[in-house]
Amino acid sequence: MTRIAFIGLGHMGGPMAANLVKAGHEVVGFDLSHEVMKTAEEAGVKPANVLTEALAGAEIVITMLRKGSQVLTVWSDIIRSPAKDTLLIDCSTIDVDSARKAHAMAKQAGCLSLDAPVSGGTGGAAAATLTFMVGGSEESFARASPLFQAMGKKIVHCGDGGTGQAAKICNNMILGISMIGVCEAFVLGEKLGLSHQALFDVASTSSGQCWSINSYCPVPGPVPASPANNSFKPGFAGELMLKDLNLSQEAGLSVGATTPLGAAAAQLFAMFEKQGNGARDFSAIIEMFRERI
Repeated sequence: MTRIAFIGLGHMGGPMAANLVKAGHEVVGFDLSHEVMKTAEEAGVKPANVLTEALAGAEIVITMLRKGSQVLTVWSDIIRSPAKDTLLIDCSTIDVDSARKAHAMAKQAGCLSLDAPVSGGTGGAAAATLTFMVGGSEESFARASPLFQAMGKKIVHCGDGGTGQAAKICNNMILGISMIGVCEAFVLGEKLGLSHQALFDVASTSSGQCWSINSYCPVPGPVPASPANNSFKPGFAGELMLKDLNLSQEAGLSVGATTPLGAAAAQLFAMFEKQGNGARDFSAIIEMFRERI
């Protein structure tokens, strides 16, 4: 049994921490929201009143936060007096530069570290079927692998520190672009008189197949588990997709990469959010296309 401090117990972090408890680990959690703390406690996570209480005696610290600045602030508190051989794992989706700064902070304090963002949404977090994209040393990865296996189904060591975030940003840029293409195709199909099922049956088994249509179809019916069958409740919120697309554009600018489709996707999801859809699933952007933007 490993003593784990889990910082950030929201829609993703809470279920992930609960799965670590199920795997037999002692998990002490901290979050600023009393509501999510209560939910985590019901799942077996021991609540901490303050961050330092969660960190006390922790062999491994996992953070799941919204922004790179938050990760750097929390990690700076962690490394003030870390336990011997503490491993720090950040599962947030943040910019690559912040991830690399976090690794440098950990190294200076004598701690092992990993950036390990995830893919799979809230459903994957609950079902322990997440994909982990991991950056950091082989030693750190080997030590953390049993924990990743308790929370996920696919674990990929992408390389040195920061490469996990790089993989996540590239993956989600593909996802945002492909979802827009699928939504455009279904709206066009509607106007041409095609049923949703007919288009799905063709595209999901032909050259148009992709995760956005096969597993997350943005119209009700063909894929029962998709948010389109549940009033577009996330899932993966539109505001989070916009965040990831903006991170991809920042990364592209920093290295001189040209991503015109990524830029267009970011602009469209920014429009989607401005229309009040940030909390809805990102696949609900199909409704914006129906309105002839």
